[in-house]
Amino acid sequence: MGEYVRCEVTDGVGTITLARPPMNALDVATQEQLRSAAAWASASAEVRAVVVYGGRKVFAAGADIKEMAGMSYADMVARARDLSSAFDAVARIPKPVVAAINGYALGGGCELALACDWRVVAEDAKLGQPEITIGLIPGAGGTQRLPRLIGPARAKELIMSGRMVDAAEALRIGLADRVVPADEVYDAAVALVRPYVTGPALALRAAKQAVDEGLELSLPAALAWESQLFAGLFATADRAEGMAAFVEKRRPEFGRE
Repeated sequence: MGEYVRCEVTDGVGTITLARPPMNALDVATQEQLRSAAAWASASAEVRAVVVYGGRKVFAAGADIKEMAGMSYADMVARARDLSSAFDAVARIPKPVVAAINGYALGGGCELALACDWRVVAEDAKLGQPEITIGLIPGAGGTQRLPRLIGPARAKELIMSGRMVDAAEALRIGLADRVVPADEVYDAAVALVRPYVTGPALALRAAKQAVDEGLELSLPAALAWESQLFAGLFATADRAEGMAAFVEKRRPEFGRE
């Protein structure tokens, strides 16, 4: 996708890799390349699940503070929406997405991880939203996705203190889904999403939509949205195959719809 973000696909698993050493600082160029990578993962029929990876040393240590330090209020008014929407593009990939986290996932790096469906974290990793320590708040989804994931009280404490959490605490509070040795992070992330590669693509997409978009609605509206998605799947070949396989007591063979 560009100089700082690489994309590849192997056996149905697409990998989006940050490659801006030494710390994968998320400058404007990297943000836009992430947007393009998310579009690629969303559109490619070859990609059935996605791993977002920062490499063996660090996931992403945050925004490029040197770049941001030179921005004025007017500059950021013009840029803030694009910053947020670049991460939102990752959140809206209509396929299972897991973040594979080594080293640091701080600030924008933590926000990028929050945009994924799950987080596989190295035993020695550190996560957090330290923006308050430079007089800011998270600006790419941290104040919204973090409380939805771990609850408002815990999110406020992390955001307002700016402190980092280790892998054990991240797992305990729900910020991490699996903790593994550092050299196993990528493989564990692939293993987490591997079962979805042969799953019913449109049903998986609908499940993600139902949960993510339903959280933004009142319960009656969310239930109506669920019903609409549920009924729509009756038009798919995968639904017909899945039910036929159940009746015939065999494993379903889902296609690439």
